[in-house]
Amino acid sequence: MRISRPAWGPVSIVAGIVAVAHLVLAAVPRRWFDEDLMVAIGRDHLDWGAVDQPPLTPLLAGAAEAIAPGDQVVLALPAVLATAAAIVLTALMARELGGDRRAQVLAALGQATCVAAAQFGHWLTPYTLEPALWAGLFWLLLRWIRLRDDRLLLLLGAVAGLAAQTRFQVLALGIVLLGAVALAGPHELLRRPRLWAGVALGLVIAAPTLAWQASHGWPQADMARVVAHENELIYGSRLLVVLHSAAVTGPLTLGLLVCGLAALCRGERWREHRFLAVVFGVLLAAVVLSGGRHYYLLPLCTPYLAAGAVALQHRREAGKRRAAWPVVALSAVLAAGALGFTTVMASPRFADELVTTTASAFREIPPEQRARTALGATPYVYATYLDTAPAELGLPPAASTNRAYGWFAPPPERQDRMLFVGDPGRLRSSFAEARPVAEVDAPTPLGTYGGLVPERTTIWLLTGRTAPWAELWPEHRDLELG
Repeated sequence: MRISRPAWGPVSIVAGIVAVAHLVLAAVPRRWFDEDLMVAIGRDHLDWGAVDQPPLTPLLAGAAEAIAPGDQVVLALPAVLATAAAIVLTALMARELGGDRRAQVLAALGQATCVAAAQFGHWLTPYTLEPALWAGLFWLLLRWIRLRDDRLLLLLGAVAGLAAQTRFQVLALGIVLLGAVALAGPHELLRRPRLWAGVALGLVIAAPTLAWQASHGWPQADMARVVAHENELIYGSRLLVVLHSAAVTGPLTLGLLVCGLAALCRGERWREHRFLAVVFGVLLAAVVLSGGRHYYLLPLCTPYLAAGAVALQHRREAGKRRAAWPVVALSAVLAAGALGFTTVMASPRFADELVTTTASAFREIPPEQRARTALGATPYVYATYLDTAPAELGLPPAASTNRAYGWFAPPPERQDRMLFVGDPGRLRSSFAEARPVAEVDAPTPLGTYGGLVPERTTIWLLTGRTAPWAELWPEHRDLELG
């Protein structure tokens, strides 16, 4: 296969523009609960795992807080770098597939104008880091197919292990990849000892977080069922989840993906890469049947964007020319709009109101009782906002029985009272008295756009605890948002 030189110049410009745009937006005040959860875990509860999180993203968030507490731009840096890296790796994949400079740039633009990537490219969350890690896996695999350099297989295992420390979905990707190669080739890959050494290396890197899950009863498996139930409440139909997934890709991204899949399913020149079509089909079916989130397939897109760009190059070389710039321009406008809309999605308005009202209610507690009063909240979304509130507000650490918080340590036993934000649910029966002390508009915990639809939330003062926290906490743990 003829291989072109990397299009470093134009691809770097595309990635650089995207990175600068995200860094500018990172400086705008925001409160995104997934990011706040990473900060709370990384700063106060870092372990080899959490109920729904491997430790890498919280570790990065905790490091950012240690270096520059409260600095949103520093916090966003790993996310922005990962967003830019995914663009560069997509272009490099197009090169491995025989793409010329024009195809490499088109593939980079396909990833750069992905609507969902524009939405969360400056939020430090696991699903922001995941596309770059998966793109690294696919690039190493495609490069091995071209070069047959087995050292790449060890690197592939190391990247897979790192990805498993970010999100567990890469384990499913690995299993499906091996099965697809066994079915469609290249079968030589499965006969390489370093492939299996790479698999072993990846499992060793992932072992600590897998051990954490095993020792805590595999709560991640329970989370899959919870996510499916929440999607049913939000969408009502799995078809709508698929349509939402397509909508948040963008015209160029979706068009290249479809072109790439079509190319992989036919033609002799794609014979060694046909396994990629099997991978996409199996993982699409798995996400739909399991009721996964609409963004679960986004990390999978990059090799298909590269294949689509190269397939269009083949058409161009055959004299079948079509202007791509109108689709590129439309996609860029939509991605820019999605990037700007994040200032609305992650507006701190309602989160700040929740925090300030809670702080005011806490200050109204008599000083002699304040030290005995824990701060609690349900759902965990409220707990993350309270936990990452400015220190000058004087709030104690937040506790919750919901999601990851339910597996953190409960409040100290000396705190036999609780100021509780939200519905205390079954926890209310463990106190002699529950008195409402304030009401506040708070972000909706269930749904894609959070604070855009606020709900009236009550703040309670729970007194007369009837049992030790150590007994109450495991009994009241739950994963459902509501």
